[in-house]
Amino acid sequence: MAPSQTSMFRSADMSMVQLYISNEIGREVVNALGELGLVQFRDLNGEVTAFQRTYTQEIRRLDNIERQLRYFHHQMDKSAIPVRKLDLDVETLAAPSTNEIDELAERSQSLESRVHQLNESYETLKKREVELTEWRWVLREAGGFFDRAHGNVEEIRASTEDDDAPLLQDVEQHNQAPDVERSFSGMNIGFVAGVISRDRIAAFERILWRTLRGNLYMNQSEIPEPLIDPTTNEAVNKNVFVIFAHGKEILAKIRKISESMGAEIYNVDENSDLRRDQIHEVNARLNDVQNVLKNTQQTLEAELTQIAQSLSAWMILVTKEKAAYQTLNLFSFDRQRRTLIAEGWCPSNDLPLIRSTLQDVTNRAGLSVPSIINEIRTNKTPPTYLKTNKFTEAFQTIINAYGTASYQEVNPALPAIVTFPFLFAVMFGDFGHAVIMLCASLAMIYWERPLKKVTFELFAMIYYGRYIALVMAIFSLYTGLIYNDVFSQSFTFFDSAWKWKVPEGWEQGKVLTAELKGDGRYPFGLDWRWHGAENDLLFSNSYKMKMSIILGWAHMTYSLVLSLFNARHFKKPIDIWGNFVPGMIFFQSIFGYLVGCIIYKWSVDWYAAGQQPPGLLNMLIYMFLNPGYIDIPLYKESVQAGVQKFLLGLAFLQVPILLFLKPFYLRYEHNRARAKGYRGIGEPSRVSALDDEDGDGHITGNGRPSMDSEDGEGVAMIAQDHDDDEEGHGEFEFSEVMIHQVIHTIEFCLNCVSHTASYLRLWALSLAHQQLSSVLWTMTLGPTLSMTGVIGVIAIVIGFGGWFFLTCAILIAMEGCSAMLHSLRLQWVEAQSKYAEFAGHMFTPFSFGALLEEDEGLTEFKG
Repeated sequence: MAPSQTSMFRSADMSMVQLYISNEIGREVVNALGELGLVQFRDLNGEVTAFQRTYTQEIRRLDNIERQLRYFHHQMDKSAIPVRKLDLDVETLAAPSTNEIDELAERSQSLESRVHQLNESYETLKKREVELTEWRWVLREAGGFFDRAHGNVEEIRASTEDDDAPLLQDVEQHNQAPDVERSFSGMNIGFVAGVISRDRIAAFERILWRTLRGNLYMNQSEIPEPLIDPTTNEAVNKNVFVIFAHGKEILAKIRKISESMGAEIYNVDENSDLRRDQIHEVNARLNDVQNVLKNTQQTLEAELTQIAQSLSAWMILVTKEKAAYQTLNLFSFDRQRRTLIAEGWCPSNDLPLIRSTLQDVTNRAGLSVPSIINEIRTNKTPPTYLKTNKFTEAFQTIINAYGTASYQEVNPALPAIVTFPFLFAVMFGDFGHAVIMLCASLAMIYWERPLKKVTFELFAMIYYGRYIALVMAIFSLYTGLIYNDVFSQSFTFFDSAWKWKVPEGWEQGKVLTAELKGDGRYPFGLDWRWHGAENDLLFSNSYKMKMSIILGWAHMTYSLVLSLFNARHFKKPIDIWGNFVPGMIFFQSIFGYLVGCIIYKWSVDWYAAGQQPPGLLNMLIYMFLNPGYIDIPLYKESVQAGVQKFLLGLAFLQVPILLFLKPFYLRYEHNRARAKGYRGIGEPSRVSALDDEDGDGHITGNGRPSMDSEDGEGVAMIAQDHDDDEEGHGEFEFSEVMIHQVIHTIEFCLNCVSHTASYLRLWALSLAHQQLSSVLWTMTLGPTLSMTGVIGVIAIVIGFGGWFFLTCAILIAMEGCSAMLHSLRLQWVEAQSKYAEFAGHMFTPFSFGALLEEDEGLTEFKG
């Protein structure tokens, strides 16, 4: 049978194919098929671990290249060097050859070594620069301390007078010496100078004081500029300290405590001349280090800038190459013939394209042995492939969020393109709000290319659903005109069909009634006279509540009819007579009758007839609780009672048909097939096409299917069975079928009531949106329109700003989101449960395009 054309109504016809590829061109074939994105490969090496597969070494090698490229990108981020991104919609990268990958591996290795050496040199030089900078500050601060001490020794004694400090007592005994430096050496007093982090200085002082019991003199000062820590690349505030103490042992203990606290100790000469020479030497060495550091940084940035021009392309090439080898690991390798054997699913319509692609690869490689592709029969359930475009993709996505449609069943996304936005519009119906939404969606569509690059997650979600927003806005324009509602006000395009009936002697403030002008009615939508009337809300309640029931009945009836399409397509007449027909009769006998009564009640002028209009809710309740009882007749009482009894009995009669017809018919068919000697349902032959068994002429002795022609186009009659997760049909069990049917019957009968009531949300949210819009108008912009003069202008500007902001934030964003979720619920549960099973699994072909689009690790490399 020729494959059907691909459409959105059903998933595409799928074929299980088997490929025989020469090992020399396996990589090239996989790259070509990856560019097509039409084959979903099966894993033929399920029993082999990842480390034992054929191309594990190549994948590890590519992992190493990818690590090196990530290292380059990290270095660019540190140096604030931008990466040239690739716009995959414009720029395309051809699949690299093995020589190009080898060259890339060698180049990335050499570049990594070069960048690593430059980084090490830079970090070493940076560390040396910090050390020299700290040493310079120590020499400067310690020299200043010695100079001050040389000028006035009394400052030292007076700065820290303490009876418990023996060190100061020695200083007092020798305060007659004019040379402080010589007096320190004569008293056997030494000092330790260094730099410590400012946040540790308080703890450092306490530890020294308690450890040395006050036998020390400490002076400290802050370094005004923060110093860069080369290990963490963070700015750190530090202090210079100079500590004086008796004896070498105490000085050694001070050094140990300083080092344990993370301080750096530096050598400072006591002699002022030698100290001055130290400062000159440190400054000279610091200048040399800074010059070398600057040259090293420039060289590193030049290397990274050159790499940045090609990094995105390299990263994408490596990602594609790695995906190709991961796919090759799914293939089976025939070592005797040096042939790769692959299996997978592909759309039947695209088989000629796949064959021609394989032929092109073989011709380019100059091989005499062609690549062979066979279509094979299998008992496995094919994946669901639903082709989409920019417009339908978002609708298909929200359906797939609920579940994947079964293979070849009616695609729920197709009716959702109309029903989902229309149900939204029924709840959102306001012409003014719809215009704002329409402008926003058209803007996102017009500036589609530049807005695609915005990475803000919330906006990205809205942008992805821009076509959904467009259709919802168009439908909302229509419902807004039907409701005659624009920002809670009304249009007056046509003359009203009502006129006020003003009695003689009427005074301002008294209630007026309106009467129809004639037989004519308002041409389109609601008459604008209803806005502002006292019974406007009462009329809207009745109108929208009944409208919700009618729309729900139409939506569910339409969905039930789609189950008929599914049953006919899968050639299951028992689903028609056991599920669809009794289910439709049950539903129409109750709720179809209710909808007919609603329309009939609308068509009768009850007050002109001098009758009280009946309550349909009470009628439906009495129809179940007291069949035959009519509270207020809708039409002739005796006829109405008979009709309702008949419909109720007809509905109840469908329950046993729903319960028993399908299970007992399936058991009858199963027993009859057994009696004729046929294999039972779910007992297919499980023979591998790779087994060395003789078949029926379609499987050769070496397990290779025979060909119908020389070009390798053939049909293998038996499929391999490698995936245990792709189950076929199970063994027939009457108890399971019966339980399933009982559950289905109970759910269907109860859901007919609950789902119909669920559509009342259309009425509730529509009224809520209308009333909230009216309240917002009267509290913001409405009162300002009656003001005059300069104050009126200012009030209108302020009122319009507040009204417009709240309209966009609350009535469009929040209310629109709420209406969309309720509409989605009606689409998912109330409609799709009537015909869709959602027992399928999605077709996920090996595609470079999809891989690059979904790989979050490539986000920083794509434009």
